[in-house]
Amino acid sequence: MAEQTAEQREQTDARRARSLRRMRVGVVTSDKRDKTIRVRVEMLSRHPRYTKYVRGRTSLQAHDERNEAREGDRVEVMECRPHSATKHWRLVRIVQRSEEGGPAAGAIEA
Repeated sequence: MAEQTAEQREQTDARRARSLRRMRVGVVTSDKRDKTIRVRVEMLSRHPRYTKYVRGRTSLQAHDERNEAREGDRVEVMECRPHSATKHWRLVRIVQRSEEGGPAAGAIEA
């Protein structure tokens, strides 16, 4: 095998460092703002003393450059540099689209 150059080693190290960023999967609860979505992330952890599973949730503000995520979509977000005072995450991909004929669509037609 050929030895790696210094530049190739730096690129490999940069890729490894980038993969250490936190990733979360959640549901979009709001897409009303331009290039910003609110994602609700649910967590399940075991209590250290009582060994009962505790459900927790948090709401993240994420950057959506192309405004492609819609309310109800399941999305994957990654931690990044701050875009604003509350926005420290960015949209990576849409895992699953929400159904078009949801309960809100039926309420509007009626």
